[in-house]
Amino acid sequence: MASFTASSVSFSAVSCSFKQNKVSSLGKASLSFSGNGSPSRRLPALRFRVSCAAKPETVNKVVDIVRKQLALPADRDVSGESKFATLGADSLDTVEIVMGLEEEFGISVEEESAQSITTVQDAADLIEKLLEKK
Repeated sequence: MASFTASSVSFSAVSCSFKQNKVSSLGKASLSFSGNGSPSRRLPALRFRVSCAAKPETVNKVVDIVRKQLALPADRDVSGESKFATLGADSLDTVEIVMGLEEEFGISVEEESAQSITTVQDAADLIEKLLEKK
């Protein structure tokens, strides 16, 4: 039997199969569930973001730079999923974060790429992509 809530799915004696229809940055996927004594359940197509995650060391360096630039307290939780706007960064802060990243990693970030960075993970992924090209 599977039970569903607004933000999570819990399973009890259930098998789950995942079938991805398309491989791209945003693709369709279907998820089906079946279990003992219950009919198979099929959820509508879901969207997943597929990306290659940056190395933890890169993410940690980005976290440190973001903390320093935004003068965040040590107890403030900052992770790869943290959005700059949620952390209190305005557009000027974001530009200064990108400048700090360029200096730390010895890279140059194009303005178009810089505008697409919204999270710590976005920044770390872009850094690794640029470092691969070097």
